[in-house]
Amino acid sequence: MSDRFDCDNCKESLYGRKYIQAEDNPYCIPCYDSLFANTCDECKELIGHDSRELFYEDRHYHEHCFRCFRCDRSLADEPFTSQDDALLCNDCYCNEFSSKCVACDKTVMPGTRKLEYAGSTWHEGCFICNSCQQPIGSKSFIPDKDDHYCVPCYENKFAPRCTRCKQALAKGGVTYRDEPWHKECFVCTSCKVQLAGQHFTSRDDSPYCLKCFGNLYAKKCEACNKPITGFGGGKYISFEERQWHQTCFTCSRCSVSLVGAGFFPEQDEILCRNCNSSL
Repeated sequence: MSDRFDCDNCKESLYGRKYIQAEDNPYCIPCYDSLFANTCDECKELIGHDSRELFYEDRHYHEHCFRCFRCDRSLADEPFTSQDDALLCNDCYCNEFSSKCVACDKTVMPGTRKLEYAGSTWHEGCFICNSCQQPIGSKSFIPDKDDHYCVPCYENKFAPRCTRCKQALAKGGVTYRDEPWHKECFVCTSCKVQLAGQHFTSRDDSPYCLKCFGNLYAKKCEACNKPITGFGGGKYISFEERQWHQTCFTCSRCSVSLVGAGFFPEQDEILCRNCNSSL
């Protein structure tokens, strides 16, 4: 009597029949499909042993069921993506979900280099300077209404020119007498120190720092011989052709302050009432 060779599940003889070995046991074809075959995620039918099976993210498909959700194109040998569990070919995905370049109106394909600004998208090569027509790429740019300019072109076309050096003034700077200056160009006419951010004055339309203006043009105090500028709220006394700082206007003999008091001129001196009486 010969050894039995039966299906491990239904126990029917496998002699003269096709079978599949699984987990070290033989199975007839119907039993193998019912026990081990996966269910197609699309049609919900078993994927038989003689069918080509495709697998994606824990989901199984018949080859003929693995198709684009939109255009029904087979995805078996095509690139595809998944959107909300729906399978889409690249063309359908791009048409539905990818941005369009505002310059050429073509789809910006996934994975390609692009630029996004103010809610719009460009292919990298389509985002160009409105003046020189060269791609801006990752360089700085300046928007002007619906146009975009690389920095050199914008400065040449729109930026004001510094009154002193005549070069473009892209940002910042100083306005003096309604004219633009670079901060580093706006300097004292005499000592050339930068005047941006500090007090200054002018003479004949030329700017001066307070120190230089005082040394060059201010009258000198009769007592200390230092300039009397009047800047910063400083007060001074003037008598005939002579001037004093308020703090320097004192009696030439006893040094008492003469501000608000009577005084007497005596040749080059000024005297208080008491010192004048003792003469």
